[in-house]
Amino acid sequence: MTSLRHGIPALLAIAGMTACSGAPDRKPAATQTATPQPAAPASLSPAHAPAAAETTATVSGPVAETMNSGGYTYARLQTAAGDVWIAAPEFAVQKGDRLTAPLEMPMPNFHSETLKRDFPMIYFVSQVARAGESLSPPAGTASSPAAAAAQPAQVERIAPAPGGISIAEVWAKRKSLAGQQVVVRGKVVKVNRGILDRNWVHLQDGSGSAADRTNDLTVTTAADVNVGDIVTMSGILATGRDIGSGYAYDAILEKAVVK
Repeated sequence: MTSLRHGIPALLAIAGMTACSGAPDRKPAATQTATPQPAAPASLSPAHAPAAAETTATVSGPVAETMNSGGYTYARLQTAAGDVWIAAPEFAVQKGDRLTAPLEMPMPNFHSETLKRDFPMIYFVSQVARAGESLSPPAGTASSPAAAAAQPAQVERIAPAPGGISIAEVWAKRKSLAGQQVVVRGKVVKVNRGILDRNWVHLQDGSGSAADRTNDLTVTTAADVNVGDIVTMSGILATGRDIGSGYAYDAILEKAVVK
């Protein structure tokens, strides 16, 4: 399997993914005819729903077209339901290769500035599997000893930064903290770069519960961080953030900066 987890959703902490002024233009493709696309799973809510990852749909098919741009590999898969575009952190692939990917982050009417191209629908995915390989189960969904062994190790407890709070506290106090500047320190466990002109980071500090996902906080930032980094980040906490396409966040740290 080709795992491309740069380390959520879970898509993904925005200053409002649909309302951020720094986001690239996303205009409908005026000159393209949309081919049938599989619908995004209605239950998908990577921000805070343990069952979501378990029910995420997948797509499989041979690669009919591919290109690299902006650190991502774009691939058009041919399926019985029509062509489906996916994009994942850059990886090696050729036309004719058969790929399987989870339909994690649907982006309708997406305009790529680097490619100067419009996509009626494209899915940004965290991993792909080639023919004969299997996708890794999402974190927190292990149902067997073998699956559990494939899960990332629990993050050791990291003390909050001065003036900051733990990730568990962010979840517990999110309603009263909404709209306020919040400082957290944690380990980067996943990064999706350059989506809507910002990076999507998942932080964990060893607090909270993996069962209800209060151990993980999604952060959007312009800072370039890597999986394994321990960072202190400061941003505005948003709650009840619904960005459409089935993605909603009970808590998300937006426009964060590394302190």
